[in-house]
Amino acid sequence: MAVRRPFFAFLALFGALLVSACGSQGTAGNYGGKAPDYAKALAGAPKPLAQLYAHPDELIAGGSDAYSQQLAKLRGYPVVANVWASWCGPCRFEFPLFQHVSAKLGKRVAFIGVNSFDSEDAAKTFLSEYPVPYPSVSDPGQDVWHDLNLAGLPGTAYYDRSGKLTYLKQGPYTDEADFRADIQRYALGQS
Repeated sequence: MAVRRPFFAFLALFGALLVSACGSQGTAGNYGGKAPDYAKALAGAPKPLAQLYAHPDELIAGGSDAYSQQLAKLRGYPVVANVWASWCGPCRFEFPLFQHVSAKLGKRVAFIGVNSFDSEDAAKTFLSEYPVPYPSVSDPGQDVWHDLNLAGLPGTAYYDRSGKLTYLKQGPYTDEADFRADIQRYALGQS
């Protein structure tokens, strides 16, 4: 019995740390939470961004070619691209951050998704539960995932206004402040 007690104490402490490390913003891990009013939040977005946001939750076929086309259409605006899958626990955990931050910064920054390692049906179901104001490129062959050199899921790629990849975040965001700081630094080029 004495050997098991420290193990269970460790598990309890680890669980408490895990819960407290989830951030204080109240958005990460808010599974199934209410999505922002995107129409209201993004009203008045510049035309290229408004055109992007006219296709919320849409899956765009074409893998790497479609991804390159989306980036080309958005040249002149910084881009945040999130690579995700419906079955990926860390992707599900961070998705509320993408919902809320895209509503807040979507008039200045373009957001797009890349659905990789997933079935189209599962991705559509997931997007109906976690709606976002932007489309996702369907990446059934994991071409975009490979091109970005991701080690796992999720991953977030940042592009500056010229379309240059400035940063690749491996793994999930757990805090809105960290996510917004990376957008400021790597997409908007501000310190």
